[in-house]
Amino acid sequence: MAKGVKTMFVEETISKYEKYINPAQAKLFRFMGLASVEGHAEGWTITDSEGREFIDCLGGYGMFALGHRHPKVVEAVEKALHTMPMCGKVLFNRPMADLAEALAEITPGDLQYSFFVNSGTETVEGCLKVARLATKRKKFVAANNAFHGKTMGSLTATGRDLYREPFKPLLDGFTHVPFGNIAAMESAVDEETAAVILEPIQGEGGIIIPPAGYLRQVKELCEAKGALFIADEVQTGIGRTGAWFGVNHEDVKPDLMACAKALGGGVMPIGAIIGTPRAWQGLIEAPFLHTSTFGGNQLACAAGVAAISVIKEENLLERGAEIGAYLKAGLESIAAEFPSVISEVRGRGMMIGIELTKEGAGGMLMSLMIDKSIIVAYTLNNPKVIRMEPPLIMPKEVVDYVLEQFRDAVATTASVIEDL
Repeated sequence: MAKGVKTMFVEETISKYEKYINPAQAKLFRFMGLASVEGHAEGWTITDSEGREFIDCLGGYGMFALGHRHPKVVEAVEKALHTMPMCGKVLFNRPMADLAEALAEITPGDLQYSFFVNSGTETVEGCLKVARLATKRKKFVAANNAFHGKTMGSLTATGRDLYREPFKPLLDGFTHVPFGNIAAMESAVDEETAAVILEPIQGEGGIIIPPAGYLRQVKELCEAKGALFIADEVQTGIGRTGAWFGVNHEDVKPDLMACAKALGGGVMPIGAIIGTPRAWQGLIEAPFLHTSTFGGNQLACAAGVAAISVIKEENLLERGAEIGAYLKAGLESIAAEFPSVISEVRGRGMMIGIELTKEGAGGMLMSLMIDKSIIVAYTLNNPKVIRMEPPLIMPKEVVDYVLEQFRDAVATTASVIEDL
């Protein structure tokens, strides 16, 4: 495609966004230096329609744990495509059965049963319904600054008023408490609580890791009060933190788990609601109380089975933990050099947040990195935090290059930090 034709293609695409999708979104993308159209992706890179190659350090907000188009995941999906890509919902579905078994093997504790959907927010919705069904209770406790999705139930659990206020009234029975504060949680959970829902690490909240022992204390509190503990592993699950799931770091065994994003291997959208026999009893008694037309389709389940196999075969849990620690150490070194810009670096595995001293620095750093053809972003609930969630497969030499470019961007930001 000639250069003029390529440029016309980009402008036509942006024009269609403005006319048919959302003009404000198109304007924001232009402002951030993102006037590019995705063309091709492979491994840890995205190439736009004009041939510019970007290093992906955002990883689809956690979706691309295996990178883009991992060949074994693509092969599995292609095989399903040429046999039976969509589930007829009448006969048994072998890929769905295989994925449910694979999840039962890698999830902690007594998590055994799975119900498949198409996104993270659907998994949260399902967990809330299953919890009410299992306990016959109505109340929930969630955390301030949490992010659980933007459909009505998950939005009620989400802990930021910016997204909640325009859609009120939301669901009744939800209480929010400070994340990591066990005393506040003890005050909120009682004998009418159906479940507590928490992210093991708050993702959109700014990559916030709770105090050691907090998740275990919450689980023990739930057991004492007869409530269920829901772990929202949509962003932390499937290897992102250097373990299969975020709760593994404290050996916590949830009653229900929401899993999505990386479960599709970066190739297919899929989510899983995973529960213990106790949590699942209501669905066992009435299996069609919760259904999904597209959930559990063969294409998505084939991708999920392949993704889990790849992580095992390529030792990506160990690799993610090792490379993540290396990236975090490099970022901490930059933070020590430029304390006027960076106040803290935190995270686990390949899920890292860089807390900035000023909110305005986030947009500037993101734009500077885009100029260097490296994709990062700030967290949705906390614009002062730049997140890095690269693929677990990213080589050390690429991480070194990213650190070099990020240091340069931070140095530029430091020179104007007083004006931001």
